[in-house]
Amino acid sequence: MRHSKLIRRSAAYALSAVAAAACLWGQEPHITPGSSAASTGPSDGVSAAALSASGQDPAAFQRGAKVFATFCAGCHGIAGKGGPGAPDLIRSVLVLDDEKGILIAPVIRDGRPDKGMPKLPLTEPQIADIVAWLHVRTYAAGHRGTYTYGNVVTGDPQKGAAYFNGAGQCSTCHSPTGDLAGIGKKYDPFSLQSRWLQPRGNPGRGAASSARSSSAAPTVQVTLPTGQSFSGTLDRIDDFTVSLRDSSGQFHSFARDTPNPPKVEVHDPLQAHTDLLRHYSDADIHNITAYLVTLK
Repeated sequence: MRHSKLIRRSAAYALSAVAAAACLWGQEPHITPGSSAASTGPSDGVSAAALSASGQDPAAFQRGAKVFATFCAGCHGIAGKGGPGAPDLIRSVLVLDDEKGILIAPVIRDGRPDKGMPKLPLTEPQIADIVAWLHVRTYAAGHRGTYTYGNVVTGDPQKGAAYFNGAGQCSTCHSPTGDLAGIGKKYDPFSLQSRWLQPRGNPGRGAASSARSSSAAPTVQVTLPTGQSFSGTLDRIDDFTVSLRDSSGQFHSFARDTPNPPKVEVHDPLQAHTDLLRHYSDADIHNITAYLVTLK
């Protein structure tokens, strides 16, 4: 039943999906079997977690990487993400809809001579290995939790220090011998970069979210039209409501979409971090991280 559903869906994309797949194995690559790409395969960037969760055979994935590098990467790139005139296979509708090769294998097996894609001299096991490789790559692309991260320390620590003490004005609030002392050994580089870029973590939409440090949590004062005022730690704010917890822990919520809404004043100790996000260049981010890593 599921297979027939997939085939019907693919039929709706018959022209575009097949055309996109026409280059799948359509030209002899510029990579030869003896090259380094062919010998290693495009498996870099696929974590063990992605490989395991994809349900594919690891050995088939590795074999498929080498076959793909030999016959396909010349057009589609070593990671299958496309090239000049060749589609991105990792996001191909035909590949995403495929199960166990029922859609991909016929395209590989028969070619599309009318579309400039010749039939390639591949065995059925080789075809199955390429299918496995593609499914691992598409799984990894769609599941961020399985990503692996490269080294983020690529900047210049001296330029980072200059930005910290100069244009970024970071030193007006922070000190390498005070609150930031030893931060370079407290966190790994990737976590450190995430923390200074987004000190509140990843708040939900419309939510204030909790700060990593309670002392940096945003506070709010809500003054009603009657003059009565409530203040405390901000719980949530959006166009419709604002809520808080006062010093006793009591929860208060107020409507903002009324003809006579309350006056709302938010104080966020970390607002400067939010404001600076739109001004950082890539170089600034990497240089600052490189500098902070040295604070050990």
